[in-house]
Amino acid sequence: MNRFRRVSIVLLLITLFLTISIIDLFAADTVKIGYLAALTGDWAAYGQVEKNTALLAVDEINAQGGLLGKPVELVVYDFRTRAEDAVNAVRRMIEEDKVVAIVGSNGSGINIATAPVVNRLKVPQIGTVSTNPNVTVDAKGNVYPYSFRVCFTDPYQGKLIAYFAAHDLKRMNAAILYDVSSDYSQGLREFFIDNYQQYGGKIVSDLGFRAGTDVDFRAQLTEIRDKKADVLVLPNMGKEMALIMKQARELGMEDIIFVGGDGFAEFMWEIAGDAMENSYWINHVAPEDPAMAPFFAAYKEKYNDECKEFVNGILGYDAMYLMFDAIKRAGSEDPTLIAQALAASKDVQLHHAVITMDEFHNPKDKDGIVLIAKDGKGRLFKKLKPE
Repeated sequence: MNRFRRVSIVLLLITLFLTISIIDLFAADTVKIGYLAALTGDWAAYGQVEKNTALLAVDEINAQGGLLGKPVELVVYDFRTRAEDAVNAVRRMIEEDKVVAIVGSNGSGINIATAPVVNRLKVPQIGTVSTNPNVTVDAKGNVYPYSFRVCFTDPYQGKLIAYFAAHDLKRMNAAILYDVSSDYSQGLREFFIDNYQQYGGKIVSDLGFRAGTDVDFRAQLTEIRDKKADVLVLPNMGKEMALIMKQARELGMEDIIFVGGDGFAEFMWEIAGDAMENSYWINHVAPEDPAMAPFFAAYKEKYNDECKEFVNGILGYDAMYLMFDAIKRAGSEDPTLIAQALAASKDVQLHHAVITMDEFHNPKDKDGIVLIAKDGKGRLFKKLKPE
C-alpha cells in the first residue's frame, strides 16, 4: 500500500469518526425523559392516552424553548400491563437511553416493582395514578428518595369512598368485590373497610376474584344479592368492573348502587352499557373543571379525538409538567438534583391542582372528586373532603 493511499484511508477514518461523534453529540443534546405506559394489554386504553398527553406536554414545552436551553425528548416504553416488562423497561431507559427522569406508570403494582430499580440507579420517577402507599415507601415505611406520585393515595381514597357511601348515599350495608392479584385493589379494599366501619357501616360480603382470569362473577354476585347489600364497592380497574356491573343487573340487582375509585374508565360503557348509569366513582379530576378546558382543546387539535380516559390523560399531562418544573428548579440534568427539587415542590401550580409534596412524596390535601356515570359519560357530581 503506497503512502498516499495510507494517508487517504487515515483521513477517511478520521472523517468518519468525527461525523459519528458529531451525530452522537447532537443526539445527546436533548433532555431525555422516559415515559412508562401500557400501550398494549388490558390497560392499553389508559396507556395510549397517557402517551398522547405526555407528547402533547413535550410539544408545548419545546415550543417555549425546552428545558435548560435544550429540547425535551420523550422516550416511551410499553410495559404491556406486566410488572416484569416495566422493570426491564425502566432499566433500559436509564442504562441505555440515559434518561434523566421517568414519568409513569398508572399502576401501583407496577411502580412498586420499579421502585427498587429507580432508587438503586438514582433516577426520579413520578407515578400518575399509582395510589398504593408502598409506591413511595419501602417495607419499613422509609421514603424512597427517587419515587414520587402526582395523585392522592389509597388510604385517602378509601376514606373518600367510605365517607361518600355512608354519609352521602346513606348506604350502610356494603359488599366488596376485589382483585386478589392487585396491590391497588387489595389496598383500596383495606382502607375502605377501616373507614366505613368507623362511619357505622357494615361489611356484609367481602369476596375476591383474579383479574385476567375470571370473567364470570355471577357466583359472587348471587351471594352479595342474598346478603342484601345495598352498595357494591368495586376497588378495581375498568374491564372487570364493567363486567361485574353488567352481570349484576342481569341477575336482577336493580337497587344496589355501584361505587368505585379511580380505576374508572370511559371504555367501560362499551362493556357495561346502561348498567353503568348512576354509578359513582371517586376520582382525581373532573372533565368539567374550567381550568382543564385548554388541555382538552389542545388534545382535540393535536389528535382529532376526545381525551376519553381523561383521568389518566390529565394526570399524565400534569406529571410531565411537575417534572418540567423540577428540572427547571434543579437547573441541571443531574437526576439526584431533580429528585431533590421534586421533594421540595411547594405550591407548584399545575393544570388540575396546586401541588406541595409531603415528607412521603405524596401531594398534600388534594380534594377528591365524585363522578357520576350519567348519559354515557362520567360527569362531575361533587367535590369531596371527608369530615
